Amino acid sequence: MNSSLESMALDVSDQEMLLYQQLFKHYIGLYLPFSKKALLCSRLSRRLGELGLADLREYYALISAPQEEEERQRAIDLITTNETYFFREQKHFDALRDEILPEMSSRQELKIWSAASSSGEEAYSIAMLLDDCRGHHPWTIFASDISLRVLSFARRALYPMVRGEHIPKPYLSRYCLCGTGEYEGHFLIDQRIRKRVVFEQRNLLNLPSEMDQKFDIVFLRNVIIYFDFPTKVDVIRAVIQKIRPGGWLIVGHSESLHGMPLDLQMHAPSIYRRPL
Repeated sequence: MNSSLESMALDVSDQEMLLYQQLFKHYIGLYLPFSKKALLCSRLSRRLGELGLADLREYYALISAPQEEEERQRAIDLITTNETYFFREQKHFDALRDEILPEMSSRQELKIWSAASSSGEEAYSIAMLLDDCRGHHPWTIFASDISLRVLSFARRALYPMVRGEHIPKPYLSRYCLCGTGEYEGHFLIDQRIRKRVVFEQRNLLNLPSEMDQKFDIVFLRNVIIYFDFPTKVDVIRAVIQKIRPGGWLIVGHSESLHGMPLDLQMHAPSIYRRPL
């Protein structure tokens, strides 16, 4: 972080931080603790410069206006973007291949939701595994995120080679096309995989009812850590309603559902099932 950003971080008052905390909590459920002042500044400072605004209070006045939905979404994109990678938390993919998919082999069509898909690595990782394990059986993946910017990146499906270092080598050769020319140093997800993954924006605080009891498996990983406890419970309950009875919920290894009044049965740490 450069000195100008450091000085800006020091100038953020508790009152200003509280305003942003309340705004992000209201719109997307994000809990932004006071310890994240530096993050707030580093993520938003360039945008303030582009708009010619003097400080974060001016920017808050802009994005809190009801009619400024587009700029508010821009701020949400900047704050919520996080690094991810293919086949993150490999044990979940092992469980999917070795335990969950064999048990669901009789299902004619399998529907999976990657509920915090970020820039698409999780959804495409699941797609590679399904294509490998389910052959020609029908399956679809619905992938969602709050950030329009990362969803655009995910639909493009073009990644720097370094992002693919955790992809199993057989999958890398089968499902990833090595870029040439201007795309050298990148790889593109094969079209056979891309066309079976649908990306759309969803707010976990306001999920549509038409998604109810639709999915066999939901990946909700590394997102509820950003919510306070009551919001975590609300989000998980809403997501459970989207899972068919007998279906599965997978959360991040660092995320615990302990103490939450939820209609779920724990199969293994971070892997849960909705009762039949």
